[in-house]
Amino acid sequence: MSNDILVKAVEVTKNFGSFRALDAASLEVKKGEVCCIIGPSGSGKSTFLRCINLLERMDGGAIWVNGELIGYRRDGDHLHEISDAEISRQRRRIGMVFQRFNLFPHMTALENIIEGPVQVLNEPMAEARDRAMALLDRVGLADKAGHYPSELSGGQQQRVAIARALGMRPDLILFDEPTSALDPELVQEVLDVMKDLASSGMTMIVVTHELGFARNVANTVAFMEAGKMEEVGPASQVLSMPKSTRTAEFIKAVHN
Repeated sequence: MSNDILVKAVEVTKNFGSFRALDAASLEVKKGEVCCIIGPSGSGKSTFLRCINLLERMDGGAIWVNGELIGYRRDGDHLHEISDAEISRQRRRIGMVFQRFNLFPHMTALENIIEGPVQVLNEPMAEARDRAMALLDRVGLADKAGHYPSELSGGQQQRVAIARALGMRPDLILFDEPTSALDPELVQEVLDVMKDLASSGMTMIVVTHELGFARNVANTVAFMEAGKMEEVGPASQVLSMPKSTRTAEFIKAVHN
């Protein structure tokens, strides 16, 4: 695998009973790139992300992150599922920001960010605290360090969630429709933080309906339909001159 490829997914398949959620989906994302995955609801976008960070076990295909096979170890021609401890180790390097924030409600913004570095990475508390404060400042929430999630707006909670993902020093951050649960006036504050992350060189895979963000920030765009990567290419090409009729229909329908 090329040294500049951070994520390589090859013919990933995932079934839920008789329903095929992913159907031989393949994608490559280079280090420092932003890839936006678009497509209708139920097309497999979130399931694809969940396979990358091992929240779902794939039924076929393979995914590598930073050259390491995810979820399995190879023994000759055979693949063996790795242990829960090995899964946890792999997952540490893959941040994830969810649609519904998933902050710990009984912890302050600062405590939410500190928890992973202290408990998982064994960082000293003082060091983790200093880094967490710097991350809160980065997302524009240094003054909210002592606030609980219930005291924050949806946009502020999502910015804390992004800071929490960064606290684990990930190689990659996955965003699963990070603005879809927000009131319209709060969307831009989250997109601005994501744009800043992209400009700093963070590798990101973003499932989104925000085509304006994809057009302005993404290097590549993948359109998914019925579990397949229907079209993958440079953002300018896919969004302005799609080769697939289905991609063109979707973009016209969303039109933002």
